[in-house]
Amino acid sequence: MLTEDGKHLYVSYDEYHGLIEKLAIKIHQSGWEFDTILCLARGGLRPGDILSRIFDKPLAIMSTSSYRAEAGTVQGHLDIGRFIATPKGDISGRVLLVDDLADSGATLKAVIAMLKTNYAPITELRSAVIWTKGVSTFEPDYSVDFLGTNPWIHQPFEGYDTLNPEKLAEKWKV
Repeated sequence: MLTEDGKHLYVSYDEYHGLIEKLAIKIHQSGWEFDTILCLARGGLRPGDILSRIFDKPLAIMSTSSYRAEAGTVQGHLDIGRFIATPKGDISGRVLLVDDLADSGATLKAVIAMLKTNYAPITELRSAVIWTKGVSTFEPDYSVDFLGTNPWIHQPFEGYDTLNPEKLAEKWKV
């Protein structure tokens, strides 16, 4: 649900999963065949996992991080993992790069540049996200929702950001 002022988008689990399913349909209807899904952790983990199951393709994972300040709401220095975790040797062929959103576009641009420079076995690379914000300087190949008002997206699992084992034990009385 988008707030009246357009500054916040609250997404339920059902909406979140529905958007990933719509993303899968867009990718399928494009007719593009790919060999591997490469998701960017953390935001791309959940969409990557679900798309990997739907398309029955191996899931590779690359760790990236840029949102650290102000409880994860301010973009900082971009860190890109040096290695890709993949179940089948090196990543190669046609790769679908998955993240949750194209916010500024900086992460996706940097990762794609790094992949093109350092992973010659990748023959084709396309990108897929759930949301593309109006301020993004990157246009993904596949996206479900365009957010022109650039809201902060409150994803359904963000409650875990402030949860710790002690709070869980208190919640479950164990």
